[in-house]
Amino acid sequence: MIAVAIVLAIVGLFVGAGGGVYYSKRQSGKAEEAAKKALAKAKKEAEETIRKANEEADRRVEETRKDEKKRRDELKAIEERVAKREDALDKKLDELDKRSEGLRKSEDEVEALKNEIRDIRTKQQEKLEKVAKLTKAEAAEKLMAMTERDVKNDLAGLIKKMQDEAKDEAEAKAAAILISTMERMASEVTAERTVTAVKLEDEEMKGRIIGKEGRNIQALQRATGVDILVDETPGMVVLSSFDPIRREVARQTMEMLLKDGRVHPGRIEEVVEKAQKQVQKDVMHAGEDAAREVGIVGVPKEILQLLGELKYRTSYGQNVLKHSVEMAQLAGVLAADLGADVKTVKYAALTHDLGKALSHKVEGKHHHISGEMLRKYGASEEVAHAAEAHHDDMEATTLEALIIRVVDAISGARPGARNISAENFAERMKDLENTATAFEGVEKAYAISAGREVRVFVMPKAIDDLQAIKLARDVANKIESTMQYPGTIKVNVIRETRAIEFAK
Repeated sequence: MIAVAIVLAIVGLFVGAGGGVYYSKRQSGKAEEAAKKALAKAKKEAEETIRKANEEADRRVEETRKDEKKRRDELKAIEERVAKREDALDKKLDELDKRSEGLRKSEDEVEALKNEIRDIRTKQQEKLEKVAKLTKAEAAEKLMAMTERDVKNDLAGLIKKMQDEAKDEAEAKAAAILISTMERMASEVTAERTVTAVKLEDEEMKGRIIGKEGRNIQALQRATGVDILVDETPGMVVLSSFDPIRREVARQTMEMLLKDGRVHPGRIEEVVEKAQKQVQKDVMHAGEDAAREVGIVGVPKEILQLLGELKYRTSYGQNVLKHSVEMAQLAGVLAADLGADVKTVKYAALTHDLGKALSHKVEGKHHHISGEMLRKYGASEEVAHAAEAHHDDMEATTLEALIIRVVDAISGARPGARNISAENFAERMKDLENTATAFEGVEKAYAISAGREVRVFVMPKAIDDLQAIKLARDVANKIESTMQYPGTIKVNVIRETRAIEFAK
């Protein structure tokens, strides 16, 4: 039984082994067939991919060739344009060379012509000197003499013209003279503000003031710009000028000279300088006194200086500093009743006319200049605005500014406060001086004799004697064409040369 089992087991092993080999071979055959199919399929796909890649490569190569051809064509076109430009530049350079050569030849020809003209001019001048028997300097002197004669003829013609006009306008001028006389007699306010009288201890001092051949009085008038009248009033010397500061300087100068007794041109200049310094001190004291009277402290020195100058200024005959102090006091009372800032309105009222001390130096309306000065020297914007807005051309935006405008009208409108004719007179005198100083070479100018004469001092290095004569005519013509005035105005141009040295 065991043997049979063993045999059966062995037979079973062989049968299983044979079946396994058969199954293995069968599976192997299927795998080979599948592999062959996959290989054939892969080969076919690879051939298709290669074909497409070759087609894509051919297409790109063709595009590259087209791009390369296009770029070559563009480069060729650029090269042709560059070549054309080079040809054009070469032509232009050739033309420039030709023109330069032509210009050089022209310059040589012009220089030759200049030399020829110089030679001809020299020969002509020599011939003219031989014919005329005059040198160039002598001819110039004769020309100057002829010019002087022409000027004299022009002056004679001007005098004749003025005489003819006087005959034609005799009635009108007579009426104007009568009116002027009546104004002088009736207007005491104007006389007080344009004339200052200095009392003399004895009549002999008049001779010293006049000096030999009038040298002293001329030096006084030249240094101060004031018209000095000696013989009109017994025991008095009258100083006449529309500018009160000049009048004050002249008054102090006259008093110093009369007290000292030495009167000569050198001493006069020294005393005038001292008087000017003293007036400056008086100006500062006047500003300080005005601020103290109103009750304002801490005012900058620059504003006090300008404020003090208002002591010698008038507005329609009214003293500007007194007007400002009066306004400040009125403004303080009004501000207290209305609940406004008293200090602000007092400060603004006191300084509202500062611009009148600078109106001849700084362009612009005086109230705008006042605002600028207050801002410049540290006043508050409320004070500056209130001072600046006291006229109607600027809107008053604060209560303090409205108060300043009201008290300005009150102070100026009261009876007897202002004299319009005196203000018009002062403005005309200023216009007369400004007309003269507008010419080149003029150092200073003074309007004297109530506007009937303007003295013009010129710089001797800038204006010679002949030009001084012409300047007088030009100033007179400018006055005739730009100003309106009664009678005639004498234009006196003064040219003075000084040489100063010190012996040590």
